[in-house]
Amino acid sequence: MTKDKKNKFWREKITVEISLVHVQSIAREMRTTISGAEVGEFLNQSSVAQRLWIHMMQAGERYIKSSLERRVMDLPQQARVNPEVRMIQWRQPPL
Repeated sequence: MTKDKKNKFWREKITVEISLVHVQSIAREMRTTISGAEVGEFLNQSSVAQRLWIHMMQAGERYIKSSLERRVMDLPQQARVNPEVRMIQWRQPPL
């Protein structure tokens, strides 16, 4: 099995495992049950599993970005001792 196939298999396996647990949990909240086979059928129709995976990745990206933004904003401002001031001159290169 090539590295790409291993990565793809692993990604699909994770999607199915996460989805199975969540779909069954949601079913219990709705006071019903759904078997693993029924979850598989549900996820395989109309690319539900692929759309779910994309949605989870987008939500993960948004969460990471918001966490990093808060982290950057929370960094204490460090006072500079004896700051240096320099003049930068720009010269236009000859044509």
